[in-house]
Amino acid sequence: MENATLIKVNDLVVEYAADKKTVQAVNGVYFELRKGETLGLVGETGAGKTTIAKAILGILPDPPAKVRKGEIEFDGQDLLKLSGKKMSHIKGNEISMIFQDPMTALNPIMTVGKQISETIRLHNKMSKAEAGVEAVKMLELVGIPGERYNEYPHQFSGGMKQRVVIAMALACKPKLLLADEPTTALDVTIQAQVLDMMNNLKQELGTSVLLITHDLGVVAEMCDRVAIVYAGEIVEIGTAEDVFDRTAHPYTKGLFQSLPALESTEKRLKPIKGMMPDPTELKPGCKFYDRCPYASEECKAEGMRARDLGNGHLVLCKKTEEVM
Repeated sequence: MENATLIKVNDLVVEYAADKKTVQAVNGVYFELRKGETLGLVGETGAGKTTIAKAILGILPDPPAKVRKGEIEFDGQDLLKLSGKKMSHIKGNEISMIFQDPMTALNPIMTVGKQISETIRLHNKMSKAEAGVEAVKMLELVGIPGERYNEYPHQFSGGMKQRVVIAMALACKPKLLLADEPTTALDVTIQAQVLDMMNNLKQELGTSVLLITHDLGVVAEMCDRVAIVYAGEIVEIGTAEDVFDRTAHPYTKGLFQSLPALESTEKRLKPIKGMMPDPTELKPGCKFYDRCPYASEECKAEGMRARDLGNGHLVLCKKTEEVM
């Protein structure tokens, strides 16, 4: 079915136990991702974006991480209730992830070609020779000559390692690609090539992409919809057009104001004042209260609920009219 929902996250709560304290990393996150769609998760470091992705893939470190609540429905099944064997079949095959740090994603004592071919053979019935041919194709797809198949990770630059990681993630043509800052280690030219490649894959295979990034330019280029994450909550979500042109949350507005703009006459940028709240001491009500220029006493009240502004544009704020 066209535009059918591929994955739906319901009231996801993830905590980390650390030094006799509880880190509230993800706090009641809701969102859905349709087939063939790209959703961007945007927010500051420590907002909980990567934790959301790792919870979907089932690779949270346990301990210290615990999923305390919620559902992750993927193709009609709750991933949080699946056995380890069933999740092993899904990982790398139906759901794959591009990790931010290629240094920890690659085995240093195995050739890059073998690592890709083993990923392919794990989920497909084919010989070593056939998997090797497919691995060469994947290397060339991400701009690495096929003759480098038998080289080791230490023989590649940081950017080249990241391209190998991307090749591994795309090798089994997954239904859902979790991309955690996929172009961070790449130069601008290669960034554009990789983003084009991911877009082509999405269009050809109907792959859905959950893109984690700090780069709002990449979001504008890649994403159909955008979710703004702050202190473990999605404070605003909607189409890229709605979030960019009809910004409704003070935090989202602050992100845009902190970026340089060619048409602006301002001589100085407007950074968001203050710091993110301590995730071990989160208070009821709005988590952005201490940094918000629109805040009032009512914002401290419990029971913050998302407001629907139409067209699936949701915002977790009581001052939306003032912001817009």
